[in-house]
Amino acid sequence: MHPALTLQPIGHICAPKQLKFQARHQPAEADEESSVLELLPGHDYEQALADLAGFDRIWLIWWFHRNSNWRPLVLPPRGPAQRRGVFSTRSPYRPNPLGITPIRLLRVEKRRLILGPCDLVDGTPVFDIKPYVAAFDAFPDARAGWIDEVDAALAQPGRFTVELSPLANTQAEWLRTHWDIDFIPRMLELLSRDPSPHRTRRIKRRSPELWTIGCGAWRAVFGLRDETVQVRALETGYPMRFLLRENYEQVPDREAQLAFLALWPDQPGATLPE
Repeated sequence: MHPALTLQPIGHICAPKQLKFQARHQPAEADEESSVLELLPGHDYEQALADLAGFDRIWLIWWFHRNSNWRPLVLPPRGPAQRRGVFSTRSPYRPNPLGITPIRLLRVEKRRLILGPCDLVDGTPVFDIKPYVAAFDAFPDARAGWIDEVDAALAQPGRFTVELSPLANTQAEWLRTHWDIDFIPRMLELLSRDPSPHRTRRIKRRSPELWTIGCGAWRAVFGLRDETVQVRALETGYPMRFLLRENYEQVPDREAQLAFLALWPDQPGATLPE
């Protein structure tokens, strides 16, 4: 038995993404967004960052800090509902939940690294930074096993058409206008590919004719007719009785959910999100 290893974060990510649903499984390079890696004071990290500004990209080595267990077989969010060995995936449910991300480095400001589009949620602990060197780190012709097959399928146009009802459109516009919350593009992307029940994509059957998809702290209720997904309504992920409980102040989008329920209180199926 090897002795336990001790790691200490060198800093943490400050990012607009508060929920795992908002963070794609790889950075979305087309997005116009930035995040910050704030390194801890008192460790001479300012000196350690010398000469890094000349690199376009860096590797971040970090911790899936919201996970507490691991699974030998996992259900990837992409592709059919088929379990894969965890070591053939980028799943966060690993024996040691370490993650790696190649990310654009926009600039260095003392102990702060300004980064491009990021797949990390706010508060993610970072253990190390390494420069991305294309000559050594890029192998564009390397085979990617089952992921190549899934990517080929995803390259095709979405099979399903997704329509929002007048109510769902009104609710989505209210969330965008009053709370700057917009999970609709990601929801449309997922449903247009495959609206069938899937644990990782948080799609569940509610009744013989209705399904729900979890979107962070929110849900959408939808029906299916042939190859058309009909989004009937949006819902909060938490019912009123939980949002009003003491010590629930840190629930994501809590105030927005309370305001939403004041306008649309009829959510008989509301339950706590996974």
